[in-house]
Amino acid sequence: MPIKPDSWIKRMVKEHRMIEPFQEKLIRNGKVSYGLSSFGYDLRVAREFKIFTNVHSAIVDPKAFDEKSFVDVQDVDSVLIPPNSFALTRSQEYLRIPRNVLGLCIGKSTYARCGIIVNVTPLQPEWEGSLIIEISNTTPLPAKIYAGEGIAEILFFESDEMPEKSYRDLSGAYSKQTSIVLPRV
Repeated sequence: MPIKPDSWIKRMVKEHRMIEPFQEKLIRNGKVSYGLSSFGYDLRVAREFKIFTNVHSAIVDPKAFDEKSFVDVQDVDSVLIPPNSFALTRSQEYLRIPRNVLGLCIGKSTYARCGIIVNVTPLQPEWEGSLIIEISNTTPLPAKIYAGEGIAEILFFESDEMPEKSYRDLSGAYSKQTSIVLPRV
């Protein structure tokens, strides 16, 4: 299952509306780059964040997640993530993954060199929605994240066979999300 080049991504965007909005070339111009690259697509950060806080002394439990663990920040051009903390955001792009495709998302080097780690799970066949992105600040300093700019790159893999079960077949808990969704079990 080889990684797919930009020409394949353009075709899949046209055939399946795989990425919306779609930026057909890599944009830099003093920004953390986003758009189509040689073998992937660089996602942009939306203008909404949930920043982790311990103001209410909540416990992090994926089976009973307390929304008071986060402070909501909306409609901003950038956000500061406290030292040794993290935030959730979503991709500005809405994705539709075809049944025979798997997407892997990795953090961008620009942020990694600043001690900022991006964690995203695989994009399963027939999953769709805005991608929820965890941004961890591993440094002892506040970290600035820019909305509307690149945060992570998706690499796409196409199989010559269809999976027995796709994300849609399994009625996945995170399908068609358009805002930041917290853990569900």
